[in-house]
Amino acid sequence: MAEPGSTELFASTEAAQEALRAVDYLADRKIASLVHLGSRLQKPILVEGPAGTGKTELAKSVARATDARLIRLQCYEGLDEAKALYEWDYRRQLLHIEIRGQREHSGDAVEIEHDLFDERFLLTRPLLEAIRSEEPVVLLIDEVDRLDVETEALLLEVLSDYQVSIPELGTVSARRIPTVFLTSNNSRDLSEALKRRCLYLHIDYPSSDREREIVLARVPGISQTLATAVARVIQSLRSLELKKKPSVSETLDWARTLTLLAVDEIDSELLVETLPVLLKNQSDIDLAAKELGGTQP
Repeated sequence: MAEPGSTELFASTEAAQEALRAVDYLADRKIASLVHLGSRLQKPILVEGPAGTGKTELAKSVARATDARLIRLQCYEGLDEAKALYEWDYRRQLLHIEIRGQREHSGDAVEIEHDLFDERFLLTRPLLEAIRSEEPVVLLIDEVDRLDVETEALLLEVLSDYQVSIPELGTVSARRIPTVFLTSNNSRDLSEALKRRCLYLHIDYPSSDREREIVLARVPGISQTLATAVARVIQSLRSLELKKKPSVSETLDWARTLTLLAVDEIDSELLVETLPVLLKNQSDIDLAAKELGGTQP
């Protein structure tokens, strides 16, 4: 039996599938295979697909399965090096200057300047935190497609050599290679240079059978019959021309709602009544009510 945090948990596709199932992430063989290869090759995994298909949850589940620390960099337009890598604590540096600034000797001035860039004044951000960690880490770079192209280039140095250059301190190399996941909702094309450094995984909405399995695993107390009906309705909704199709997390929210209502089956009235749990746009709700509300799921 592999120890928690060991990549031996992912020594094969089957082992990865079993380890993820143990933390209630039902990975198909394609997903399990990429997790296995990523851990063995120590390569980042770029996970693309529609919003709400479990991309972020995959990274979280790998962290749980390996008993690793999850470090998350949430990407957004305007994210810069100071928020992604590190910055200096200027307030503490100024306080340090004030305390020691009364000394006027040149030697003391040099000493003060040297002390200003001591590690005690360094504020580490997610990328540097992951590089410096001595414990197992899963680094999640979430929604990388929201980054500016210039900031995306920053990732190349980190993911190429797993090191960070800090002019005042030198090069910081990884003490332990983190397990890295990058997620993308395909809002823009990522650079070929970034893609070359990653294994590629596309996660789409699950099939009806797999979604039923997910519901049974993640919603305590739900019956087989209700889980089957939930999965069937969700597949019908996703076949419609909706502005936003229901995600897996919304499927689970709906299944929990139906369980709380203590229903055994889904009739058209109940479906229409609970659509706002699944759909977050009024035009989508109106369309779904028109197309599915008059039929028994």
